[in-house]
Amino acid sequence: MKTLIADKFSEAHLDRLNQLGCEVTYQPSLKAEELPPLVGPYKILVVRSKPVTAATLTASDQLALVLRAGAGVNTIDVKTASARGVFVSNCPGKNSIAVAELVFALLLAVDRRIADSVAALRAHQWNKKEFSKADGVFGKTLGVVGLGRIGREVIVRAHAFGLRTLAWSRSLTAQQAEELGVERCGDLDDIFRRADIVTLHVALKPETRRLVNASRLALMKPNAILINTARGEVVDQDALRAALQAGKLRAGLDVFDPEPAEAIADFADPILGLPNLYGTPHIGASTEQAQEAIGQEAIRVIETFVKTGLVLNCVNHATRTPAKWQLIVRHYNRVGVLAFVMDKIRRAEINVEEVQNVILEGGVAASCRIQLDGEPGSSLLAAIKVGNPDIIGLELLRLATPIQL
Repeated sequence: MKTLIADKFSEAHLDRLNQLGCEVTYQPSLKAEELPPLVGPYKILVVRSKPVTAATLTASDQLALVLRAGAGVNTIDVKTASARGVFVSNCPGKNSIAVAELVFALLLAVDRRIADSVAALRAHQWNKKEFSKADGVFGKTLGVVGLGRIGREVIVRAHAFGLRTLAWSRSLTAQQAEELGVERCGDLDDIFRRADIVTLHVALKPETRRLVNASRLALMKPNAILINTARGEVVDQDALRAALQAGKLRAGLDVFDPEPAEAIADFADPILGLPNLYGTPHIGASTEQAQEAIGQEAIRVIETFVKTGLVLNCVNHATRTPAKWQLIVRHYNRVGVLAFVMDKIRRAEINVEEVQNVILEGGVAASCRIQLDGEPGSSLLAAIKVGNPDIIGLELLRLATPIQL
């Protein structure tokens, strides 16, 4: 199975892919715009941060799986992939600890002005008077926005730092908040009003783009700290720059909007020159521990796909189909039975949405669930039932709502 790895990947994991029988091409220095003319013969494309555009996805009829060796998939045109029948998968949760660690590295660096202090020492300047000015974080209120795996890892570490923790997520229940040892905020604006530190851990979606805007920044306490290790587009960066310039806030950013697509590039965003902004170049997941875990998960996804055709961690599998009816066919496990059934359904011009055929113990018989977008009439059912001696029985179910997968 031809596999193109277009980002950095460990040699040990490359060896494992070769052992699986994959024909691997390793070109980590490729640029995104170089992918379309190269991707044609490949079945699997593996990337980290490199964008996978519509041009890349439409350039190949062979491509079946795009795997992001990381958590989010906002750099992949998932809509086009779905329209082309290409699975998109990722490696969620494997970098959670690394990102949570960076949250606290940025928080302490902002509060204690670590980078400025180091720069002064490297310039042979001893300025204990200036760099002794710090608030400290013990007893402060931390607001966690987003309660995925990273947000939860942040909460674990917040308790160790003695931070009182508020949390907001659309799915967070009172019981879950109690189990996590946090106070649940039903209103996101309350997080910004009450917290001394706000840290962002939401995925980039249409509803989270510019989630942190000028009005929410205006709610924050004087000298509060905003930490963003999620995605740059979650924050209105112009509004943040204005708040920083006014001296109202401090910020620690690992992500920017926009930011370079390549690992090494010139980057001259005006926000970088502000003294109350501390930043890192999107390195939240970049520890050896995290990359090893992500590599292991990537191998697991590819191995399962190669051996079974199943896609683990698939992000573009439909959660609902237009199916309104479900036909259950109990049949003997013999050649041609399902082909006969499908041909009858095709002739009736009814579309098959999903099919699952389960072989029962012993291998003699099976039960097949066929989800349909239209109702098979009594004459069609009768033709199926009596037309093949290997069909044991039929059952037709009306689905009250489109079926959820």
